[in-house]
Amino acid sequence: MKVDVILGLQWGDEGKGKIVDVFTPHYDIIARFQGGPNAGHTIEFDGKKFVLHTIPSGIFHRSTLNLIGNGVIIDPFIFIREIDKLAEAGIHAEENLLISNRAHLILPTHRMLDAVSESLKGQAKIGSTLKGIGPTYTDKFARNGLRVGNLNEKDFMERYRALKEIHLHTLGSYSADLDSFLLDGLSFETYEEKWFEAIGQMKGFRMVEGEQFLNKSLDEAKSVMAEGAQGTLLDVDFGSYPFVTSSNTIAAGVCSGLGISPHRIGRIYGIFKAYCTRVGSGPFPTELMDETGTILRRNGNEFGSTTGRPRRCGWLDLPALKYAIMLNGVDTLVMMKADVLNTFEKIKVCSQYKKGGQVRDEFPFELSEDTLEPVYKELSGWNLPLNNIESFDALPDPLSEYIRFIEKETGIPVDMVSIGPDRVQTLKR
Repeated sequence: MKVDVILGLQWGDEGKGKIVDVFTPHYDIIARFQGGPNAGHTIEFDGKKFVLHTIPSGIFHRSTLNLIGNGVIIDPFIFIREIDKLAEAGIHAEENLLISNRAHLILPTHRMLDAVSESLKGQAKIGSTLKGIGPTYTDKFARNGLRVGNLNEKDFMERYRALKEIHLHTLGSYSADLDSFLLDGLSFETYEEKWFEAIGQMKGFRMVEGEQFLNKSLDEAKSVMAEGAQGTLLDVDFGSYPFVTSSNTIAAGVCSGLGISPHRIGRIYGIFKAYCTRVGSGPFPTELMDETGTILRRNGNEFGSTTGRPRRCGWLDLPALKYAIMLNGVDTLVMMKADVLNTFEKIKVCSQYKKGGQVRDEFPFELSEDTLEPVYKELSGWNLPLNNIESFDALPDPLSEYIRFIEKETGIPVDMVSIGPDRVQTLKR
């Protein structure tokens, strides 16, 4: 068996969680392969809405196992808070959730480092979610990090204190009032206390050698879906650097994030919105600073599921989409939020960029908003609601034409379209 992959092709927030949830009944295992609580995967069904940050989006199907892979980083406090919210809704994650021993831990001081560093950048802010993501990955690659498997070792507290002291020494070099920084509204001391309480609860979950578990499962012909977080254009190597996340969000990250060989990668599903959004700082060629952008934000409820920040909105960017398809080797496209464009009589799509008087098709090394101008093509909108559409073939002609245009430009079929937030509002070709 091979591992199928679901990942985002834009700047995150594409709707991966919903599609993973839709696919889950067809898989034995759902495995998150990177990122941390900076992710926000939203799933809606039966009139209920859930936002997951660390837990894989297959958790709502009891017959499917869910694995937090080694490439994920975990804040025990945020993790247990997420577990408790699920339990309030009658979903007991301990029944079908596994955690890789090799997943790294986000310490309270990682979050403090993140908050102080971001505050000192002024106008050059990255737009961090302030969850300690960057500092935790920094310690991972500097070989200083603590992992889930260390929690049950006798010297864990000694190692924790040693790493904390390194962080405090670094924090002491900043010209900042550390007492003014709160972590989720809590003082550092209170957050640290709750962090350790969460560790006690976290030990009640099944911790496994994730790479051994997955490869054995594949040998036993179990079906596996790898779930990505963030989006391709936020990849630390290939995204719009430095305004990126701290992990590899592309298909190549599946191998290192789960411990599987490249030849075990199967079908790759690329998720994209019918338009574009971005949270935080960084270049965004098709961003709309006008009423159209406001309409997209309002219609799409475009506010960060992790931060609550309003998302920047713009038209679909085909050069960026084709770049993401190339990097990931996408087999199938899934278009999300087609319903957000319901009220438009005309829809624009960026087909090329213009820079220095020259037209180019490729996604550039430097995605500068000052020198890069989008070249648009205009298509007819469908200008009607999609509430009563029940099949792919019943989509209005202008929407079908929009899909065909994207397929022609990218060379990849769009085999699924989302026309609303609920899991049932998903049309399959």
